[in-house]
Amino acid sequence: MRQIPLPLGTGAGPSRIVVGSANAAVIDALGHAAEWPFRTAVLFGPPRSGKSLLARWFADSGAGDAIDDAERLDEADLFHRWNRAQESGTPLLLVVNSPEGGWNIALPDLRSRMGAALHLEIGEPDDAMLTELIAIHAEMRGLALGPDAASYLVPRAERSHLGIERLVAAIDRLSLERKQAPTLAIWRDALDETLGASQPRLL
Repeated sequence: MRQIPLPLGTGAGPSRIVVGSANAAVIDALGHAAEWPFRTAVLFGPPRSGKSLLARWFADSGAGDAIDDAERLDEADLFHRWNRAQESGTPLLLVVNSPEGGWNIALPDLRSRMGAALHLEIGEPDDAMLTELIAIHAEMRGLALGPDAASYLVPRAERSHLGIERLVAAIDRLSLERKQAPTLAIWRDALDETLGASQPRLL
């Protein structure tokens, strides 16, 4: 497991990208932008999976240009941006915050160009990546989780980037409300809060 540090200011989300099973292939492809069809790639992925962070890292590294929330832009403007990138030979990464296949493009010329681009998708994290995500979100909050926290939480938590972010936030809030360190009782209550107490899971 490794991380990509990002020189970002404070704000929502981690300032480091955890590299793992969910995104290793995507990150490898971002390092070979000259090989993309028409030097264009479209990045999809679940909420809070680091798509915007990867786009900033790609642009800040000088590898090319990046457009976040591409599906929200005027399609004619986006097509002009694509044309300018082709003229300059600059690789172009477009981040789309809807599932692959869920970006419905009305403009025929843009639709054909995006269909020919490289499609990249971030998947769901495995256990090792979930463990690292818990550690990063806890560190961001100044939350000291015990050495057994990950081994208890990972098999029981929602297996998603967003789920882990919500879980650590719940642990932090409960710990502050009760004015006590996050122990097993708080971990359990945070799992109940984020998953729903009626959901079956390990004891």
